[in-house]
Amino acid sequence: MVADDAPRVFALGGSRDFGRGVAARLNVPLSEHEERDFEDGEHKARPLVSVRNRDVFVIHSLYGDDTQSANDKLCRLLFFCAACRDAAAASVTAVAPYLCYARKDRKTKARDPVTTRYVAAMFEAVGVERVMALEVHNQAAFQNAFRCATEHLDARRLFVEPLRPLIENDDLVVVSPDSGGMKRAEAFRKTLAGALDLDIASAMMEKYRSRGQVSGEMLVGDFAGRTALIVDDLIASGGTMLRTARKAREQGAARVLALATHGLFVGEANKVFADDAIERLVITNSVPAFRLSNDTARSKLLTVDAAPLVGEAIARIRSGGSLVDLLGIEA
Repeated sequence: MVADDAPRVFALGGSRDFGRGVAARLNVPLSEHEERDFEDGEHKARPLVSVRNRDVFVIHSLYGDDTQSANDKLCRLLFFCAACRDAAAASVTAVAPYLCYARKDRKTKARDPVTTRYVAAMFEAVGVERVMALEVHNQAAFQNAFRCATEHLDARRLFVEPLRPLIENDDLVVVSPDSGGMKRAEAFRKTLAGALDLDIASAMMEKYRSRGQVSGEMLVGDFAGRTALIVDDLIASGGTMLRTARKAREQGAARVLALATHGLFVGEANKVFADDAIERLVITNSVPAFRLSNDTARSKLLTVDAAPLVGEAIARIRSGGSLVDLLGIEA
């Protein structure tokens, strides 16, 4: 029997498996809903249970797949949240384990769009009170783009225990594949060092991007005999990971492991991760690794379940618990 004040948790489309994990942590079933596609390409989605005076959490990871683009998924999430608001929900939280357009958070060329801000405006327009996302590209830009409440779930603690048996007794160096990821890599280094009670070195790869071309060859750090952990928020084609891994090997790294919260695996990713430079690949299930089909690449893959973290965050939001403690953030 579900309590009358229990939240309604919906998971759209390809996010059903992730949503079941979130609902299990909250000890509630996934709420039933309908999604219909029409012959002209339009669609309709609605809750099939009452949401009146309930806190509603709508889970949808906004990556493109073989059936729906990221734009399609964003549109469906917005429309469903609006339908819940119109059906008198007490509050509506959009939960996007992977948030699309989070990388386009500033102008890098004249007349560039700031798409993160436009996406934020759409969520606000349909009455969403809160947007929750896992490991966005730039946390400050994410928080500044939205006028509604935001919850950024840092994923670094998720990797510690799965990594432990892979790196036990190794001399470690944590590597940021570019200067923009230094804060993320340093936060992970501190978390891992504290959990393992080890001194862990840090390093950074030089990277410049202009008109789709990547340059920069300098890798700063001491790699001789060490296991290198390359840390990033996401993997697209994997080119950034591979160039960093190869450079680390050249400078004496004994092993290289690649860690990223979101595995998109587009373009040449299957070829990239079949390369011997990278020994293991660790991601979360925020995006199913359906594009990683190369047998050699898949044999390197370790997937960490992020759904319990999202479920625990929702539980603490509703109970007034501390997300600072959950995420290990320095107060």
